[in-house]
Amino acid sequence: MTTVPFQLRARIERWPIAGRFTISRGSKTEAVVVVAEMSRNGVTGRGECMPYPRYGETPEAAADTIHSVGQWATLTREELRERVPPGAARNAIDCALWDLEAKEAKRRIWELADLPPPGPVTTAYTISLGTPDDMAQAASAAAHRPLLKVKLGGDGDDARIAAVRRAAPAPTLIVDANEAWSEANLPRNLDACAAAGVVLVEQPLPAGQDEALAHIIRPIPVCADESAHATASLAALVGRYDAVNIKLDKTGGLTEALAMRREADRFGLRIMVGCMVATSLAMAPALLVAQGAFIVDLDGPLLLAKDRTPALRYEGSILHPPEAALWG
Repeated sequence: MTTVPFQLRARIERWPIAGRFTISRGSKTEAVVVVAEMSRNGVTGRGECMPYPRYGETPEAAADTIHSVGQWATLTREELRERVPPGAARNAIDCALWDLEAKEAKRRIWELADLPPPGPVTTAYTISLGTPDDMAQAASAAAHRPLLKVKLGGDGDDARIAAVRRAAPAPTLIVDANEAWSEANLPRNLDACAAAGVVLVEQPLPAGQDEALAHIIRPIPVCADESAHATASLAALVGRYDAVNIKLDKTGGLTEALAMRREADRFGLRIMVGCMVATSLAMAPALLVAQGAFIVDLDGPLLLAKDRTPALRYEGSILHPPEAALWG
């Protein structure tokens, strides 16, 4: 653990998205990430986060938090969890600390974490929200991929998912409504997804308004995303959700994500591991949590116009573990 003087820096980076990424809350054409760099005795560890406006985060505020932690006399993962709330800034620091410790020990992250060596995983590929015709066109172009994640957004979603399925008959489909459905249209939209062979629906109702999920027969598994943050949020999901989406930017880093996965297993919740649109540096730690998960959604770099170097290796939708030069 880092218990002697260290240097901690933050840098805001902008990465163009290939085209436009659209969900129910809006569109964007670039990913604005924050990179934390933690150094000691000539060795540097890195972590990347994506501050998310949905949770009141900004890149500038995340960078300020990282700089403030840099003023601490000591830093351990336990101190970080106690003193910084879950979120993007803590994620970048936590992952940089793991990376630094691995480099200092000249060992891989999974050895330090007492985990089996990770293997390749199959990631979902995201189809952005649009008109049925536009989404069908995007799905047709990605129909060779085994797993597609379809962004939906409310009115007309039954037509959208039907159009995607016609254009891409072979892939497994999951759906992400990003809180855009209502209690009134929930049964109709779930039935439309079931008819299209969808195997999982993420966050259909707004967080805090998801009580209705406990009182209906769910024809397909429903996964908590915005309703789930760190480990303490899991107990409230039981009975409402069948699965939980673990994202390091929500949990506040790899340390909490691993703890959250263990607790989700105890509650009988299926595991999805997701991401924000970001570079390979943000995906690499999540790959450890994704081992054996029900659904893996770590396609952030595939949605960018370019990735950082070195990068994770994607072979189609197969994502391989990181090389030490990238992270861990």
